Amino acid sequence: MRLTGKVCLITGGTSGIGAATAVEMARRGADIAVVGRSPDAEGARSVKRAVEDAGVRCLVLAGDLAVPSYATRAVEQTVETFASVDVLVHSAGEAAPGGLLEVTPEAWQRAFDVHVHAVFHLSRAAARHMIRHQSGAIVLMSSAAGMRGCMGALAYGVVKGAIPQFTRALARELAPHNIRVNAVAPGIIRTRFQDYLTPEQVRNNIENRIPLQREGTPSDVAAAIAMLVENDFITGETVTVDGGMTMRIV
Repeated sequence: MRLTGKVCLITGGTSGIGAATAVEMARRGADIAVVGRSPDAEGARSVKRAVEDAGVRCLVLAGDLAVPSYATRAVEQTVETFASVDVLVHSAGEAAPGGLLEVTPEAWQRAFDVHVHAVFHLSRAAARHMIRHQSGAIVLMSSAAGMRGCMGALAYGVVKGAIPQFTRALARELAPHNIRVNAVAPGIIRTRFQDYLTPEQVRNNIENRIPLQREGTPSDVAAAIAMLVENDFITGETVTVDGGMTMRIV
């Protein structure tokens, strides 16, 4: 898929990986709709400027995608503004700390609402428009935490582990309509999401856990997302972007 003239809806698009993806897609010629918690925040304004500096249009939407009606509405607002939605990237997310005995039932449910249920409602709304055009691409956000057992983050690991299967099942269902569905699984990426790490944990990650011996950047993940959107012969796959962390034995 050539992105010139296409419309991309990116959730979590006002910071971190989502923001980097919005700018990357804009540089490749797509009009961009981003969803964030606050459209007036500096992050949202910064993304909008960067996208428009690339010579394309930018729509900033606000809302909590854990609410089904808003997830659907975000797609409809994108179509109302740009007359289409060709690409959906669900990058919105949040932490869900706690092991089995610590995580609350409310936090467990919230993790599914944000990371899994939102995918269902967003994809269901976007697919209707993509099917009409017999073309589209959806990229979902898994995590290295969804591929391995991680201490102290049971809910997060479970919901991120659900994404690769969601990706495979949806890719199979939508393939007859020329709609491709893939996912990325980032490792340790330097965003605000990692701010809780102590200097000692950062050093341990770089020296002992990541074979390439550096943290990833949002741009590293954005480049993989753009590749999955543009390559017309990849579907049902989850691409790991983690500097080799999850493939190592020691």
